[in-house]
Amino acid sequence: MEFAVAVGTSDFEEIRTEGDYYVDKTELIYELVAKARNKVALFTRPRRFGKTLMMSMLKNFFDIRKDSRAIFEGLDIMRHEDFCKKWMNQRPVIFISLKDVEAGSFEVAYDSLKGLIADLCGELSGLVKSPAVSPADSDIFNRLMFKTATDAEVKGSLKTLMRMLYVVYGRKVILMIDEYDVPLARASERNTPENRFYQRMLDVIRGLMSAALKDNEFLELAVITGCLRIAKESIFTGTNNFASYSVLDKEFSRYFGFTDEEVGRMLEAADRKERVSTVRDWYDGYVFGTSHVYCPWDVINYLSSLRNNPAARPKCYWKNSSHNGILYSFVKRPEFKVGGKFEILMNGGTVEQTVSDMLTYDTLHSSEDNLWSVLVMTGYVTKADPDEDGETVHLRIPNREVATIFQDTVARLFLDTVDRSVQDGLMDALWKGDETAASKAISNLLWRTISYNDYHEDYYHAFLAGVFTGIGYEVQSNKEKGLGRPDILLLDDDNRRVLVIEAKKSKSEADMEGDCMTALNQIERKKYADGLYEYGYTQVRCYGIAFFRKQAKVVLAKE
Repeated sequence: MEFAVAVGTSDFEEIRTEGDYYVDKTELIYELVAKARNKVALFTRPRRFGKTLMMSMLKNFFDIRKDSRAIFEGLDIMRHEDFCKKWMNQRPVIFISLKDVEAGSFEVAYDSLKGLIADLCGELSGLVKSPAVSPADSDIFNRLMFKTATDAEVKGSLKTLMRMLYVVYGRKVILMIDEYDVPLARASERNTPENRFYQRMLDVIRGLMSAALKDNEFLELAVITGCLRIAKESIFTGTNNFASYSVLDKEFSRYFGFTDEEVGRMLEAADRKERVSTVRDWYDGYVFGTSHVYCPWDVINYLSSLRNNPAARPKCYWKNSSHNGILYSFVKRPEFKVGGKFEILMNGGTVEQTVSDMLTYDTLHSSEDNLWSVLVMTGYVTKADPDEDGETVHLRIPNREVATIFQDTVARLFLDTVDRSVQDGLMDALWKGDETAASKAISNLLWRTISYNDYHEDYYHAFLAGVFTGIGYEVQSNKEKGLGRPDILLLDDDNRRVLVIEAKKSKSEADMEGDCMTALNQIERKKYADGLYEYGYTQVRCYGIAFFRKQAKVVLAKE
């Protein structure tokens, strides 16, 4: 069968029936039920690490309304024959995902939640036809389905549905709640003293979870996923036999994300074994418990790209799929003084921090330790040493993909905070040909942003493009011109003048002068400035700029 991966598909049955490549994580079922034996299990992991697919797998395995033997055939769980006879398709299941319960106001978000519950009732509509269901529960069910239920009935909705399933099937219910904390995360972003959005949403989610999980005689097992464990807010307080498994815990650590061995088998199946180092460099590096794992979302997306284009380059798939604002909100807080720590991380180093998986959304930004903990839980940094225990650990950036997000965040901070007068002073120096003033201005700008020693030239290119963007000029970066691609063409059409800039990274301060001349020779050799006068420009200035760490040297080509 031709190798194929399902991008964006988190439906276990669809992946199995369509013949898409599946990394076998089914042993989790046995470890969860036969070994851990917890009544309620909470798994917290970053976005895009397979939580929803895991929940879909569990639903298909347990759901009494399904016959799932064919789609599990050949997978690890089927080796446990007695276990499968006892549990496979032997329990009623409720599955609900709260990932879409978000809006700009509490009223709209709450209505979205009621809509999800109504949809769930639609899936279970056959229950009200059973004579075993009480008239009182049938009435509540109908109000839930038509979104006319009271607040108390909404909070008790999952328990009501579980009671109905229990009397119909005569077996306790398995409850699965995916992305349980999304409503609280989104509410905290939009919370104000006036509307108390967060507190109102917390009251709803706490009521929903409390009724379903605490002393519920109809509950067999609950599996819950999210990004953070909510502490101090008593969502899980009093829940019997409760266990929480975060990125800091050893248990179940290999079931979220792909291991090195699993990625190796995928690349072999895709006939792309030569890409192993590239995939590892870009998408590996996360430490969950004691397991080293890759981000599944990234690996699958990149393998899909390679299938269509064997020469495809890796890229950052998180940029358009994950909420990256937490990094920016962190680095722009002047009272935390994290610039030096970010600089160490971007150099490939480690920082020592106190982290905890016991957090609360309304106090995430109240301390630096809280924010570092969030970065760990959301995958932006990871433990440097998997064997390091305790609350104080060394952290690092996991891979090149996340490093690019750090760089983008730093660039955004720079553009949002740079003094326009400094930019104007730089431009005045460049148009006048004042090499000394331009060198000083660029160096001063570098000192105002977080930087790191192990620069690639691309970083400096992006830095310069950012300096010139948004101040009244057309900026072309790496656009084909002459016999190559100059780093920057800056066009001032109003005054009919152009800057041609080639940037180099120097190995030492002593090399900067020579590297500027190398850049100017490249401009001349590859004819980057040819034809500009014919287009009507009356002034063309060519610059070689060399960078060494936070220093810049600017040299103007002799006319």
